[in-house]
Amino acid sequence: MATLPSSLTNTPAEMVRGIMIFVAGGMIIPTMDALSKLLITEHGLSAGEVGAVRLFLQGALILPLLLHWEGTAALRIPHLGLNLLRGACLGFGSLAFFAALRFLPLADAIAIFMIEPMIVTLLSGLFLGEKVGWRRIVAVLVGFAGALIIIQPSYAVFGLPALLPALTAFIVGIYFILSRHVARGASAFAMQFYAALGGFVVIVAAMIVCRPLGFDDLAFSWPASTLAWVLLLATGVIGTFAHLLFNRAYQLAPASVLAPFGYTEIVSAVALGLLVFGDLPDAPKWAGMAIVVGSGIFIYLREHRIARTTAKPPVTH
Repeated sequence: MATLPSSLTNTPAEMVRGIMIFVAGGMIIPTMDALSKLLITEHGLSAGEVGAVRLFLQGALILPLLLHWEGTAALRIPHLGLNLLRGACLGFGSLAFFAALRFLPLADAIAIFMIEPMIVTLLSGLFLGEKVGWRRIVAVLVGFAGALIIIQPSYAVFGLPALLPALTAFIVGIYFILSRHVARGASAFAMQFYAALGGFVVIVAAMIVCRPLGFDDLAFSWPASTLAWVLLLATGVIGTFAHLLFNRAYQLAPASVLAPFGYTEIVSAVALGLLVFGDLPDAPKWAGMAIVVGSGIFIYLREHRIARTTAKPPVTH
């Protein structure tokens, strides 16, 4: 199969920095998901509303920073069409995942979504031509096993709501592969602005087209309280910051290196599930968390060792 050129060549030291930045984003992003679940289940907003407002705020926050620091020239980025396609993927993925949060506990939804690193690892080899060694594949599989331990599948999880995070995983996997492909020569701010623009347009278009059909997750209602507005604003700020971190990480490291670290989202998701929704993790969930973290640490230590070995000056006699 023909491959897309993987436009970046990174040093081991850059890969280590990319991993650290990616993990930071992964630990932050479930906070946005928890706030979105609160907005949908307790404040009566639809998945479409939450997704559209989040992406609108992302674009509104990014644009003035982009213009101030980089000027209007930064808006003329390479691969404009692919960046808008990234946005469409982000919009569809947000819509599917936020709809899942109406039915599923936060940790369970994210655990199902964690097939995404496996999808990214596969697609990075197929379309970016990245070398995917057996150690990375094993780390992804081990992390996925930990995710399965955390989710503790039940009949309800394997129903239709469980398909929505899986669909999100596939769409977001494409989003990350496109991010890797278009990262060279483009501003992270500009990439995120166009992603927000494309995603916002997709969700609003879906809400307009589907409004006569009466889908609850594509309905529109004005937020009824100041708290709802505050939570919506927070989702925009958190989502923007987390995805800027992700964009930077994909400029520093290949998608297949970063993929196992997607599992770190489960850790903060379980913690937020306990603090916000009262979902107390049991012993198997703690074991799953340990496996997830362990798989990421294994890859991190390996990349860090390679970075130190590469940086060491040659011995002279």
